[in-house]
Amino acid sequence: MAEQVPKQEKIVQAKPILKWAGGKTQMLGNIMPKIPERYGKYIEPFIGGGALFFALSPEQAVLADSNPELINMYKQVADNITGVITYLREYKNTKEDFYTVRSVEWTNLSKEEAAARTIYLNKTCFNGLYRVNRNGQFNVPFGKYKDPKFCDESALYAASEVLKKATIKCGDYLSVLKECAREGDFVFLDPPYLPISEYSDFKRYTKEQFYEEDHIELANEVKRLQQLGCHVILTNSNHPLVHELYADYKIEIVQTKRHISCNGNKRKGEDVIVIVPPKQGSMLKIVPQPLPEQVSKYPPTRYMGSKSKLLLQIWAVTSQFTFDTVVDLFSGSGIVGYMFKAKGKTVISNDYMVMSATFTKAMVENNNVLLPIEEAKSLLVKTKETDRFVETTFRGLYFTDEENLLIDILRTNIAGMRNQYKRAIAMTALIRACTKKRPRGIFTYTGDRYNDGRKDLKKSLEQQFLEAVESINEAVFDNGKNNKSKHGDAMELKVKHPDLVYIDPPYYSPLSDNEYVRRYHFVEGLARDWKGVEIQEDTITKKFKSYPTPFSTRKGAADAFDKLFKKFSGSILIVSYSSNSQPTQDEMVTLMAKYKEHVEVIPIDYTYSFGNQKHAKTNRNKVQEYLFVGFNGSDICRKR
Repeated sequence: MAEQVPKQEKIVQAKPILKWAGGKTQMLGNIMPKIPERYGKYIEPFIGGGALFFALSPEQAVLADSNPELINMYKQVADNITGVITYLREYKNTKEDFYTVRSVEWTNLSKEEAAARTIYLNKTCFNGLYRVNRNGQFNVPFGKYKDPKFCDESALYAASEVLKKATIKCGDYLSVLKECAREGDFVFLDPPYLPISEYSDFKRYTKEQFYEEDHIELANEVKRLQQLGCHVILTNSNHPLVHELYADYKIEIVQTKRHISCNGNKRKGEDVIVIVPPKQGSMLKIVPQPLPEQVSKYPPTRYMGSKSKLLLQIWAVTSQFTFDTVVDLFSGSGIVGYMFKAKGKTVISNDYMVMSATFTKAMVENNNVLLPIEEAKSLLVKTKETDRFVETTFRGLYFTDEENLLIDILRTNIAGMRNQYKRAIAMTALIRACTKKRPRGIFTYTGDRYNDGRKDLKKSLEQQFLEAVESINEAVFDNGKNNKSKHGDAMELKVKHPDLVYIDPPYYSPLSDNEYVRRYHFVEGLARDWKGVEIQEDTITKKFKSYPTPFSTRKGAADAFDKLFKKFSGSILIVSYSSNSQPTQDEMVTLMAKYKEHVEVIPIDYTYSFGNQKHAKTNRNKVQEYLFVGFNGSDICRKR
């Protein structure tokens, strides 16, 4: 061996020491701005030419590849650079020297000489290719370059200094990532590009193959890394499968040049950069707190989808934030908005059903108006002719003739009440009376075949109405805020900059329906006096056509959520959702993450009070209820 060469003192910026087809030097300007400001280790399991690694020069790094010759070269440059340079100085840029060196099996050489051979062949062969035949022998022809710098000593020393700080491994990328990747690390993935062909990059550097199923496996690993808490950036060709596999993440398309093809028309291409942020660790500390006693005064309801059993969890989540104004976007039974009112918040309740808006008019917007029991009793007395609408339209379906007559009397008298809050209390009481007199509280069947003999069914309609008035009066209180009850489409609700928006929409599921109107058409008709609806006379139940809703299809629900999240992107977002619904949990998180810095999913075990699935074998269906929470870091309450 020739005399050892002393290390050069000149400081040179580290850069790749190999020519590399598919190298990322030309994409650094696109990739560098996407790198996280802080991270733990830098991990690159398809190291190739290492353009990004050398540009970053990280203090901690894990570099790996399944090509043992490539990994030997990096290890020797890191650990024995003077020996590598000594061998490189002996090589000449001639065709004869090239083929002589190429004919030697690298495994028969010392490690540092094998590393020098790799660098020499890479710099002097055609286009810097690394291609082997079936026997693993390098077979790229001589490149005929005038002055290839295969022994750039200053560059090699600079690279050595950076490589010394890295752990260099030979191995399969999956094994390396499972062994080395930890929360907070930055993983850069530059795998063999799609489409797979005889000219694919990976075939140039290894005897192994990388097929479509391998790309699918890689996408699953990316998801694992995200769940682990790693920052991930991945590059690939602008191929349909890439977009399919990484549809949940941000994808940027970049125009690039291909340096390998001898056909100039094929040297232009499109690469993609996939940016995968780490799954955030929970910023929320869910500690259940007792609710104000006032909440217990809200009249209990059997309303489909009521969140009365989830109030403790909802408040445990929302209490983490600093907020004053709340929008209850799909108010339903009204209990969630009422809970926020009891907590001293300014509440805007909204629902597309008049019945629900009536509930919240009586008990959320209304701060101090009561309906005296004597005035309520006067509503039971016929003082003028009625239109006999219920008596004639619904005869023999849900109530007795006497009860239908009383409902018409109450409808007529309530419509004549001047005070909007007294009118809302009276109508809410009538709705409650009608649902309590119905077995199961719904109107999807006629007669009383589900009569189980409970007390509510034995009470008269008059008694139910008066008891409901008393319950509603008891629930009325003043929280010192200007609360509002609105009836309308959630997409069109106009409200200025609410601090928090609670969303409990109709759930779409292929196993169930979300038609509130089908279950409650009679009492919804009462609330709106059947104005603006079309009764379907050919149906046994005399229901009217359901309101159009985007939540009746999977795609419609996904689009609706996206529009709502965008509409209220400036607010803290809380969504109640069920595990048997679609979009899926991952899809919901992805939708919300488009507009909020942080998205957390709080699972809550819940059992529905009655069956609402076509294939349910019992009337109690266990599901997982989720609270999707979208927020920015500044929303978190700092004073606890």
